[in-house]
Amino acid sequence: MHIRVGFRLVFDCPQPTPMLLVLNVHYSRASDMAVPDYVTTDPSVPITAYRDSFGNWCSRMTAPAGRTVISGSGIVRDSGLPEAVQRDAMQHPVEDLPEDTLVFLLSSRFCETELLSQIAWDLFGHTEPGWPRVQAVCDFVHNHIRFGYEHARATKTAAEAYREGVGVCRDYAHLAVAFCRALNIPARYCTGYLGDIGMPPPYGPMDFAGWFEAYLGGHWHTFDPRNNMPRIGRILMARGRDAADVAIATTFGVNTLAEFTVWTDEVDPPK
Repeated sequence: MHIRVGFRLVFDCPQPTPMLLVLNVHYSRASDMAVPDYVTTDPSVPITAYRDSFGNWCSRMTAPAGRTVISGSGIVRDSGLPEAVQRDAMQHPVEDLPEDTLVFLLSSRFCETELLSQIAWDLFGHTEPGWPRVQAVCDFVHNHIRFGYEHARATKTAAEAYREGVGVCRDYAHLAVAFCRALNIPARYCTGYLGDIGMPPPYGPMDFAGWFEAYLGGHWHTFDPRNNMPRIGRILMARGRDAADVAIATTFGVNTLAEFTVWTDEVDPPK
C-alpha cells in the first residue's frame, strides 16, 4: 500500500527564534519513499540538515518574528501487513549485549530506571524472560494508564505516569521503557506516524505517535503499550533514549504553537 504522511505546524514568534526540528521519515525507510517528505516554511527561510548522535535526520532553522508555517508531506510504500510478533525472541545476558545497545539500559531524562527498578522486579520478576516479559510490561502499562489528551504534560516522567495512572502515548512508552531497562532489557523510545489503517471507526484526532523498541534475540522489535496490538502502516521518524531526544520541535525563545495538524492516510500509488 501507499501512505501519505505529513504535518502543518504554525508558530507565532515575537522575535527571531532558532529551532531544531525532527520531522522527516527515518532514513531506514528512505527506499520506501515514493514521494520525498521535504520540510518547507512560509515565509521561506534557510534550513540546514544534520544527523544527530542517534542517526535521526534533523533540520535547523530560525523562524522570523511573526507567523511561520512549517509543513511537509510525502508518500511511503508499505507492506500493508500487521507488525511481526516473535514470541521466541530471547533476552540477552547483559554481558552478551552489543556495545551500541548499552546506552538504552541507562536511566534518562524521562525514564528514571532507578526509581522504578524495585517496582519492575516486583511486577515482572516472575515472568518468562524475553518476548513474554516485554509483553507482560506492555500489558500492565496498557491497563495501568488511562489515555487522555487532557493529561498530557511536557515534563511528565515515567515515574510520574506510574503514580498518576493517566497520560498520552509518550507516557505509555516512557513507563514501558523504564521498566524494560530496569529488567536489563535495552529499550529505546520511538516517534512517528501511526494512522488508523485496518482499524474500525470511530477515529480520533490524528497526532504523532510514541512507542518503543526492545532488543531481543539479536534484533530490535517494535512494541506499543498504548495500542498493545500489531498495527498496519507504522512509519518511524526518530529514535532516542526518550522523548527529549526526538522532540518534533525544540525552540530557543518565546513562541506560541497556533496550529498543529498531522495526517497519515492510505492513497493510490502516485502516477
